[in-house]
Amino acid sequence: MTRRTETIRSEALELEILPDLGASILNLRSASGRPVLRPVDLEQVETSSQCACFTLLPFSNRIRDARLTFGSEDVQLRVTTKDGLTQHGDVRNRPWQVTRVTGAHLRCTFDSREFPDFNWPWHLSAEVEYHLHGPHCDISVTLTNADARPMPAGMGLHPYFQRIQDGVDPTLHFDAALVYDTDERQLPTGGARPVNPEEDFRQPSAVGTRSPDATYTAWDGVARLDWGERALTLTADNVFSHLVVFAAPDGSLALEPTSHATDAFNLAARGVGGVDLRVLEPGQALAGAVRFTVEGDW
Repeated sequence: MTRRTETIRSEALELEILPDLGASILNLRSASGRPVLRPVDLEQVETSSQCACFTLLPFSNRIRDARLTFGSEDVQLRVTTKDGLTQHGDVRNRPWQVTRVTGAHLRCTFDSREFPDFNWPWHLSAEVEYHLHGPHCDISVTLTNADARPMPAGMGLHPYFQRIQDGVDPTLHFDAALVYDTDERQLPTGGARPVNPEEDFRQPSAVGTRSPDATYTAWDGVARLDWGERALTLTADNVFSHLVVFAAPDGSLALEPTSHATDAFNLAARGVGGVDLRVLEPGQALAGAVRFTVEGDW
C-alpha cells in the first residue's frame, strides 16, 4: 500500500508524517540526512508500531485484561495484544485530518465520533501539532472529552530513537527516582518504589546489554542521549509525569513521556496513589508538549 506523507522542514530538521496512520512520524532526520529517530522505510510500514513515533490516546501503554473500572462502570474493551491486553489507545492507526500551517508547522485533528468501532466508550477529540524551528522538533498534544459524561484520560508519545551512531552506543541520562515493579505482562503490581542501582540513570550511563522495559516516575521531564560528537535532549511538560524506557528488539531505544502509569485505571481503582489518572469533565481538555533538541554534529 502506498501511503500519503506530509513533510515539513526547518534549517536543521526534516519531519515526515503519515496522516492516515495516526498522524504518526515516519521519519525525523537532520538536514544532513542523519536519522534522529529510528529510520523507517515507508514500504515496510503496515501499522504505527513500525513508525518512528506515534501518539498514545486516550491512554498510554497497557490495560490489564482490556478491562477497567471507572466509578460504578465496568468497561470491557477489545483485546489488541496476544497476551490479552489492550494497548496504546485507539488513535494511532486511524486517519487524521491535516492542516498545513506553514512549511515548518503541521496541525492534525481527530474525532472519535467518526468511527463507530472506536475502542473506547467515551467520545473524544484530539489535536497534534508538529513544529520545527532551529534544532527543535516540538510536538503538542491535546485530548478533549467530547462526551456528555466524565471520562478517565491519559496521553503519551512513543518515539523510538536511533541508538547506535557511527558505532557509538550513547549514554542515557534522566532524573527519575521511582520505578514500578511489573509482572510477566509488564503490568505494574503496585505503587512505584525507589530505583535500584541497575535501574538508575540519574548519572549518565550506557544502556549496554541491559534490556529495560520499565515505567519511571518522580521524573523532572528531561532525558538526554549523548554520543560525544552529538546529543539529543527530550524535554516534556509537567503533565508528562512518567517516562517509559524500552529497549526495542530492533536495537532502537523508546523513551516515552506519558501522563500516567501503565494500567493507571486499574491501579487507581485499587487505591494505589501516584499513578496520575486524570478525569476530564465534558468539554475539558488535557494538553502538553514535548520537544526534541539536537546538539552537535548532526
